[in-house]
Amino acid sequence: MKITINRKGYFSAAHKLYNNYWTKQKNIEIFGKCAYPNYHGHNYEYIVSVKGLINPETGLVFNLYDLKKIMKKEIEEFFDHKNINIDIKEFSSINPTLENIIIFIWNKIRKSIPKYFELKITLYETINNFVEYDGK
Repeated sequence: MKITINRKGYFSAAHKLYNNYWTKQKNIEIFGKCAYPNYHGHNYEYIVSVKGLINPETGLVFNLYDLKKIMKKEIEEFFDHKNINIDIKEFSSINPTLENIIIFIWNKIRKSIPKYFELKITLYETINNFVEYDGK
């Protein structure tokens, strides 16, 4: 029987949604105030879900303390209080939408979680706007 464990994490970051191949007007038509030139910020919340079998020796699927350390190093220290467009080189040519950010986060966490575990990330930009990604 597989069990899913979950841990929440948080970071605050600024970004601007913008396509450099479009006019300023088209960007505002598509992205609204998210395309304004002076950026804007969010208090992001994310959930890392790890699914697997319970280890009979420990009674754990995955050690939550280890997951906490992975999340702090790979995500929170990386994103917190950054301007995603400017400070994170991987987003210099990728629009930092929720969709693109969550794929990036999933890939960073995936490197630290053994492949025999299923991994899903849920990322909240606001209380109402969130995305989920499981690598598929």
